[in-house]
This record gives sequence, structure tokens and C-alpha cells, in this order.
Amino acid sequence: MKITCEIVKDLLPLYIDDLCSDDSKAAVEGHIAICDECKSELQAMQLSIPANNREQNLNEADVVKMLSKEWGESKWKSLLKGIVCTLIVVAIIALLLALSADFSFVVNRE
Repeated sequence: MKITCEIVKDLLPLYIDDLCSDDSKAAVEGHIAICDECKSELQAMQLSIPANNREQNLNEADVVKMLSKEWGESKWKSLLKGIVCTLIVVAIIALLLALSADFSFVVNRE
């Protein structure tokens, strides 16, 4: 199957990061073997993109996951605190209204 240079150029970042399928990898390698322009493009990309440290990237991903988990937990804690505070305020207002009604009843009786 013949693929165009545009398709190869779209696949090159995935190819460099070893994220494309085996079929895509084979297609890119087959095209690069016969196309000097795409081969040059690949070489330029490999030179301009610093070699990634896989272990460092995985550690950074773990940190992001941990922060996301902590944020989710703190979100629920904040929600629960808000609900409790709202219930306390409503209870105080209800108590004040009840006391006010009782006081009005006593004043009106006299």
C-alpha cells in the first residue's frame, strides 16, 4: 500500500515516540526507505526533539494522577463542609424564629 508524504508526516511524531501501531510503523519505514524528503523530515524531528526520559515521564504522570485524586477528595470534603455549615445556619435561623415567635406570643398575651 502506497501512502503519501502528508500521511507519513502526520505519523512521524507517533513513530518517533513509538506510539503508532506495527502496521503504521512498517508503512512509515517503507516510505522513508524510498522518500528522501520524508527521511530528512524524520531526521530533523529526531534532532529537534530531545530524547524523552520514559521513567521521568511516568513519574510525572504519577504525580498528576496523585494531584487529581487529592483534588477530587478535597472537592468532596469541601462539599460536605458546605452542606454542614448550611444546615447549621438554617437550624440557627429556625431556632431564632421559634424563639421570636414564642416571645411575640408572650408579649401579646400581656
